[in-house]
Amino acid sequence: MDVNLRLLPEAVASVRLQTRDEVLGCVAEMFAAVHGLDYAEILERLEEREALGSTGFGRGVAIPHCRSSDVSRPTVVLLRLEQPVDFAAADAMPVSLIFGLVSPENAGATHLHALAAISRLMRDDATIDSLLDASDAEALFAVITNQFLRDAA
Repeated sequence: MDVNLRLLPEAVASVRLQTRDEVLGCVAEMFAAVHGLDYAEILERLEEREALGSTGFGRGVAIPHCRSSDVSRPTVVLLRLEQPVDFAAADAMPVSLIFGLVSPENAGATHLHALAAISRLMRDDATIDSLLDASDAEALFAVITNQFLRDAA
C-alpha cells in the first residue's frame, strides 16, 4: 500500500543529542526549517503525544508523531543520533534512529497507515543496520528512499 510519505533530502540529518527533550526539539526544528511548520506548535504536539506514552518503537527506533492542519499528507523527518538516547522505549533500548511524523489534522487512517509503514520498515534488521552504517545524511536518505520504493513495488 502506498502511504505517500513526504521525505525530503534536507529533512534527514545525523546529529548529537543527549536527551529525549532535545530529540523532540530537534524534530520540531527540522519540521519548521524544512517544511515551514510552526516550531512551537509542533513541539507542543509532539510533547503532548509523548506524555501519553513513549513513542520509542523498540529496536533502537522512535517515531515521535503528531498532527497538524499545516500539512496535506504525512510528512517525515529522519534523524540518526550519533550516540543513543534513552527514550523510555518498551524494550528499554536507547534509540539511535528517529522518524518524526506529522500527518494532516483529520487523517485518522492515513496517519495510522504512515505509522505502520515506518514500523514495518524498522522491523528489518538489514534496513536498521544500513541506516546506522550510512556515512552521512545523503547516504541515509538513499537507504530510506530505496527501502520505501522497494516496499511499494
